[in-house]
Amino acid sequence: MKVTIYHNPGCSQSRRALELIREAGLTPTVVEYLVDPPSEVVLADLVRQLGLAPRDLMRAKEPIYAELGLHDPKLSDAQVIAAMAANPILINRPIVVTPHGAKLCRPPPETVRELLSRN
Repeated sequence: MKVTIYHNPGCSQSRRALELIREAGLTPTVVEYLVDPPSEVVLADLVRQLGLAPRDLMRAKEPIYAELGLHDPKLSDAQVIAAMAANPILINRPIVVTPHGAKLCRPPPETVRELLSRN
C-alpha cells in the first residue's frame, strides 16, 4: 500500500505516526514539509482529501499565526492556504495519505491504525 506522511521530525506526534506506519511493515514516502513545503495546489488537494476547512489544518498556536492576522474570519480559504504554503510551520501534522483516504493523525496511535486498517 502506498502511504505518504507529511512529517515534521521535530514533532513527537509526527515521529510516532511514522514509527507506527513502519511497524505496520510499510515504507512510506516521507515529505518533510518544513524542508520541502507543499504548494498551494497540493495543500488545497490535501484539505479536500481530509474533508477539513483550511483553517482546521492550521496551527493557531504558532506565533506567525497572530503576526499575520490569520485569526481574521474574513480571510478566504485561498488566503489561508497561501499562508500555509508560504509558512509551512502553520501546517498541522502529521498528515497521512493512503489509497483509503487521508487523515490528520492526532493522536497518532488511534488515527494511524484506523487509517491503515481500512479496506
